Amino acid sequence: MSRKPELRGRAARLARLFPAGPAQAARTPFVLLVVLLLGGGLIGLLVLNSALSEGSFRLDDLKADTKSLTDEEQALQRDVDGHSAPDALQRRARELGMVPGGDPAFLNPDGTVRGVPDPAALETPAVSLMLGPKVIASPSPTPASPSPTPTPAPASDSAAVPPAPSAQAAQSQHAPTNPGR
Repeated sequence: MSRKPELRGRAARLARLFPAGPAQAARTPFVLLVVLLLGGGLIGLLVLNSALSEGSFRLDDLKADTKSLTDEEQALQRDVDGHSAPDALQRRARELGMVPGGDPAFLNPDGTVRGVPDPAALETPAVSLMLGPKVIASPSPTPASPSPTPTPAPASDSAAVPPAPSAQAAQSQHAPTNPGR
């Protein structure tokens, strides 16, 4: 029968590291370890893939929100640009009863007046009052005062009614104009 040859030197030392005889390691723990590692890896990949797809959906939602907010911002900017255009400002000022001012006068630091002020041009804008579904135009012209008195805006949501001419404006109608001009 076959007899194992005797090993010497380095081979003998290596042979002593391995168990001698028919004893083999049990396969069940090793197979169980491999199955657990593979199962854990698959579950980890599944969780990672789910997190990535959730992030992708959230990114798509945020992009859609950004697009809608950008569109809204551009629409609001167009509205602001339309209301701040010079012709729109002039039209709105005329609707409020404002008229272009004349030449201004300036006060020097010592209190003297430089220049001769001109009164505002007397224009007769048609002031309209909104009463229900009808629009009624006011036929009487409201003369402009050279030194207007600021009036507070009404706090209610009702239609704005222009203020009655002040006593100072009524007196300035009868005052003679500047004879030096």
